[in-house]
Formats: sequence, C-alpha cells, structure tokens
Amino acid sequence: MTITIQTSYASISGCQNLSRRQVMIGVAGLTFAVALARLEDALAAAPSAEMAGRPLSPWVSIATDGSISIMSPATEMGQGSTTSLPLIIAEELDADWSKVRIVPAPPIEALYGNPGFAGQMYTAGSNAVTSYFRPLRIFGAQVRRVLMDNAARKLGVPIEELITEPSVVVHAKSGRKLGYGDIAAFADVPAKAPEVKPESLKKPSQFRLISKDVMRVELPNKVNGSAKYAIDVQVPGMIYGVVLRSPVEGGGPDRVDESKLKAIDGVIRIVGLPYGVGVLAESAWAALAARRALDGAVTWTRTGMGWGFDSDAGMEAFAAAASNLKAPATDWDRQGNAPDEMTKAATVLEATYRCDYAYHAQMEPLNAIASVSPAGDAVELWCGTQSQSLAVEATAKVLGIPRDKVKLNYYLMGGGFGRRGHRDEEFIVDAVLLAKEAGKPVKVLWTREDDVRNGRFRPITAHHLRAGLDATGKLVAWHHRVAGDRVTPYMDSVRFQQAGGKDNILMRGVELRSYDIPHQATDQLYRDTGVRTSPLRGIGFTANKFVTEAFLDEIAAKRGIDPVALRLELLKNTSRGRKVVERVAEMANWGRKREGRGLGFAFIDYSGTLTAGIAEASIDRSNGQIRVHNFWCTLDCGVAVQPDNVVAQTESSIVYGLGMALSERITIKDGAVEQSNFYDYRVPRLNEVPMMHIEVIATDNHPTGVGQMATPLVAPAISGAVAQLTGARLRHTPFTPERVKKALA
Repeated sequence: MTITIQTSYASISGCQNLSRRQVMIGVAGLTFAVALARLEDALAAAPSAEMAGRPLSPWVSIATDGSISIMSPATEMGQGSTTSLPLIIAEELDADWSKVRIVPAPPIEALYGNPGFAGQMYTAGSNAVTSYFRPLRIFGAQVRRVLMDNAARKLGVPIEELITEPSVVVHAKSGRKLGYGDIAAFADVPAKAPEVKPESLKKPSQFRLISKDVMRVELPNKVNGSAKYAIDVQVPGMIYGVVLRSPVEGGGPDRVDESKLKAIDGVIRIVGLPYGVGVLAESAWAALAARRALDGAVTWTRTGMGWGFDSDAGMEAFAAAASNLKAPATDWDRQGNAPDEMTKAATVLEATYRCDYAYHAQMEPLNAIASVSPAGDAVELWCGTQSQSLAVEATAKVLGIPRDKVKLNYYLMGGGFGRRGHRDEEFIVDAVLLAKEAGKPVKVLWTREDDVRNGRFRPITAHHLRAGLDATGKLVAWHHRVAGDRVTPYMDSVRFQQAGGKDNILMRGVELRSYDIPHQATDQLYRDTGVRTSPLRGIGFTANKFVTEAFLDEIAAKRGIDPVALRLELLKNTSRGRKVVERVAEMANWGRKREGRGLGFAFIDYSGTLTAGIAEASIDRSNGQIRVHNFWCTLDCGVAVQPDNVVAQTESSIVYGLGMALSERITIKDGAVEQSNFYDYRVPRLNEVPMMHIEVIATDNHPTGVGQMATPLVAPAISGAVAQLTGARLRHTPFTPERVKKALA
C-alpha cells in the first residue's frame, strides 16, 4: 500500500464531499475539544478522493459494493499505527476487515488531531493508540448506529431487534439482512450524531479484531518492494539539492570558494543559506559531487555557543555539578520530604552515573521535495514526517504564507525514532528554500554522513544519586540530581514555554511512582551546550531508568538481598508491576547459576506500561567485550490492540537499547560531531542480537504505549548481569570495551 495523500487545505475549494451533518457525526464523539471556529475552517476541506463511497463521517466512507474506507490519522514509520488505529474504528463499526481499505488522513487538525498532542497531527511518544483509542471506538460505534437506524427504517422493525455481524445488519426474527453497502446506497445521515456512551462500547471479551493478530496493511508492499517512500518520488521538472551545513549549530557561511565546482557537469548553482551552502544540480550525483568539492572550501562564522565545546570535558563538568549538592538546581519532582529524611537515615549510599550522546540511526536518511509557486505564495511538499501539522507549520513559517497555502503529500518513513518530528523540520525547510530559489521542484537529499554529522542527538547527562536507608534497610529517601544538555527548547520551543521552562524530554523517567519510596526528590541542572539535541527512542527514560535501576541494584547489594526481591518489596502496592516481575523471573529461571554468564534485571513503569526485563550476558575479559545471549521481557500494556505487533515493537526496542547500552556513542570536539557513518557509529550487528523471549500479559486496562517501552530496560539489565558475574559496576553508557576493562581492573 502506498501511504500517500493528495489533499491539503489549499487543494479543495468548497465542501463538495463532506457536509456539516457528516462532520458532526465525528465531532460529537470527540473526547477532546474542537473549537467551533476551527471546525468552520476545517469544513472548507474534504477527505481525499481515495475515500471511495458514501461518507458517513469524516472517518468512514462505505461504497455500495461493501468496501469501507477508513481514515488513519497517524504517520507510518514501521510501528504499525496505520493498521492499529483504523482497526479500532472497524471493531466498533463491526466491519468486515477484509473489505476495509485505509486512507491517510489529510492534515486537518480539527478532525484528525492527536488528543495526546493537544490536537496536533503528531505521531510520537508511543501514544497514538492510547490517545485515540476511546475517540476512535466512539466514531466507529456512531457510524454503526447510523447504519442500524437506517436499516430499522428500511425493514420497518424496532432497532432493538437488530444486531450486526461483520458488515451486515441482521434482523433475526425475520431472517432478513442488509449489507453495509446496501444501506450506504439509501442512508440518511442525521444532523446530529448519535450519542454513544463509553459504557455502551464493546467489552474486551466481545472484540473480534482488537487483541487479535492482524496483518499490518503496509507489510506486503514492503516485502515485494512496491511500498513507496518519499525518496522514491519523482516530480516533473524536478532538480536536486544538497546542503553543506555549518558543522556547529548557529554557524553560517562566511566565505565560499566556488572554483572547484566548474569542473563538475550538471551543477546549476549554489545558494547561500543562513546555516549553510545549498547546491542545485541536474542530478543527485552532480549535487553530491559538488557538495564534496565544497567541503573545506567554506569558511564558517563562529556564531552559536557550540564552538569550542568538547563532550568529554563537558561530561566531567556535568558530573561535578550534579555531585555538588550546593550547585543551583531546579526542582523537578518532589514527594514527601527527602532532604530531611536523608539526614535521619541510618545509611546513605551515593553514586554518579553518565550517559553519552546517541544518534537516531533511522534506516532512511532525511529527504523531501518542495515546489514553490512563482509568486512564492503557495507550496507543495512530498515527504515523510512524524507530524503533518509541524511539516505544514514549518513550511508556512519559512515562506511567510498561510498554512492553507501548503499542500502536503506524506509517505511511509524508513524509521523516525523522534528524528522527523521537530518544530522546524529542517530537512523540509531545506527543500522549500532551495525550491524558492530554483523556481522549480527540488528534491533535497541527506546522505548518512549528513545525518550523522548534522544529527540531533540524545543529550549527554550526568546523574548523582543518594539513597537513605533506615535501620532495617528499608529505602526511605531518594535524591536524584540530573545535569543534562537541554532538549525541549531546541526541538520545540513552544512546548518548552508551555511547560514553564522544564525540560520534559530530558527528565522523563526520573519519577519512581510505582515504587514504595515515601520521600523522593529530583533536581534538574539545566545546561545548554549549543549541540543539536532531540528526543530519541525512549526519550529521558533510556538514560534515567538506566541510572535509577542500576542504583537500585547497588542498594540491593548493600543490603545483601536479591535485586528481584528488592523490586517486589518496592512494588508491594502495585499488583500489575509485581506480576510482570514475577513472570519474567519465571521465564528466565532467575536464580539458576549459568557458567560464565550473569543475569541482570530491570523494571520500568513507562507511562502506565509496566515492563520487566532480564539480560543474560558474558564478558571476554581479554578485550572487555560484552555479549548478551538472551533477553527476556514481559509487559502489561493494557489491551494489546495488535499482540503480534506489540511483540515486534518490543523486539525492536530491545535491539535499540542494546546499541545504546554497548556501542552507540557520539562525541563532540570543538562543537563538531566526530563520527560520520556506521563504521564509527556502531549499531548492533545481526550476529550480536540476543535471543529474545517476549510475553505480553493481557489485561483489560486502557491500552498504553509499546513502541519504545522496552528500550530503557536493556542497559540496567546488562549492568546488573556484569555486576553479578564480576562484581564490577558499570556506570557510564555505552559500556565500551575500554570502559569495561577499566571497571574490571
């Protein structure tokens, strides 16, 4: 399936296919507010022509042949949202899934916005299913009710005598049936949407589609090679563009020696940009050759604070500040009175941990095509993006045009992990600026080297932790100080301001709410190095949970108790948490000694998803190389909409966590990135991936996220395995061979 939509605010005049009453079918069921003024604006647009048949709501159209088109508001980057969200609608609609076709929703926030992101169309944070779950069920139930009302009138029977089977309304008493396609041919859509109360929705025991394994709709085309990504798109009259960017954020071109470009055929010209030098060429190869020729031929202004920054020295400065209890910090989280209780503790333990910069390493480098009108007052985009809203917003802002003058065609993405969801969407801005200069469509390409050297990274962080134990060994006080490079103000300054200057992306995961620790305090030491930073799979959880879980292992060792036993003690008030811990320990046969191998454990409550993991690892003491042989994981994510996909996402999360735990590291010298490709930024190889044993614990709770929840388990579990095997504590990710050998020494 090609995930593309040829619809935008600008591309439709009037409301030919979507009447007010049809819109209200969906709006009445929304659990998030939609301002009437925004709704009036939305009525100027309509779903794509791909929505075949009779529109019964903004989400569902049904054709007379029984085929059903359902809108999907999320972007697809391999996580399966394009299947899971329409599946939720289809469940309450009681649709025959074999007759469903999925259409990407146009960028109309008032209708399709994500309630988890204040109504923006934004796919991130593993929150699509949990945020859309109830609204989409209500939308599906509303359309089902409209179909049943029309069937009751047609058959002349009370609606109470009707039931539905997949895509059929049934009157059992008379044996008559009406297919959904038959009803669509004569259906009257009411002016007011039917009221559907949450308690009238299906019970989990009644699900036919949800919690069952359903093939992801985009997979067959990925397998046969017909799936279309933005990088595959060709536009008539298109030329190519690349950008040589300043090696340090905030810098710009000062002097450019163009002489080396004269010998390269196909180069059209270069374009000066505030942050770099753009090249326009007739072919991709000519553009890339010209950019290589420019490398070293540009003198950069040393504007921006990143110049001179060294990540190794910066890490040590961060650690010193985190460890200095007198250094000023901002309160992040408070429960009870940790400072006072720490002074009363019978024993106080302390440790300092560090986490390096890390890169997204998504499979598909960044790329986009833009075409700007001759007057510069309208633009069309072809790209893959995690946020339809931000892609439109960034484009409109850079040209100074209204949002309704941006037409967006969005496609499958070869991975996102947070890299394609910034407010400025710089790869899209590249294409727009170069297209404006060229006067014709421009495809901008980023190479892997571009993406590494100009990447936006998980921030470096240093952590100082203190734990206060009473005379019985009970953990009564907890103090965690985090010194970290800022993230949210760089990736989304609006969100940062709305949060009152607190860096949510950096700090998430420091909270220990599932654990019975009565007095907790977390401090944020806000740092700004000038390095490009970003959310990355697991956001703050990946670093912060490595630190907190590994430190809990140190507490267990001090008390002389088993790490799993300590977690069960701390989870005495969290029955769901205890269950995932007990089950993973059972799966891994925790407690059984392995010759030459150690076991390590971690538990995480990640936004309501409860997950536990155990790593089995060995060490080659001669070279310091860690090998993970097995990884067991259990998770309770409430209702698992697609269980097999939950397992796949968890396996992916574990592999991602493995890289950040063992090898993935970005270093900065004089503000510039030292790595350039996968030979010096090392992601896990196939022969290094452990056997993975995943179990989804089914519950009827509201579904929570799964896309990144297992990633933070890996580093603390490996750290624990090494400690069990050798007695050495690894407190700095990634656990490179050099660091391991130093710890063993």
